[in-house]
Amino acid sequence: MLVTKVDSVLPYSAAKHHDVTALRLQGFDASDLKAFWVGLSHYAPGGRAERDASGTEKVYVVVDGEITVITDDGEAVLGPLDSVYLAPGEARAVENRSGAVASILVLMEYPKQAG
Repeated sequence: MLVTKVDSVLPYSAAKHHDVTALRLQGFDASDLKAFWVGLSHYAPGGRAERDASGTEKVYVVVDGEITVITDDGEAVLGPLDSVYLAPGEARAVENRSGAVASILVLMEYPKQAG
């Protein structure tokens, strides 16, 4: 068993994210998790992730607050315990349009290795 206490996790810089504090809870340098990694992102009011796509699938679960996820299919406003699945290659933007901090769990495959 490997326990990660959230108050001991250091933030990391997430590319194309603005006014977002990103924490890696499991995977990468936080644990030996092999299949995917888990993060926690805190979006300040007005915080956002620019439109981008990755080659892996991912799931966002809202823990607190409200975020808007924008894809080519439209927009979805998500509140506590709402979730969204994004397919590999599906472009998305994320925005906190509310006046309060929004927190989401991020579950994502590791990046595909070029080979």
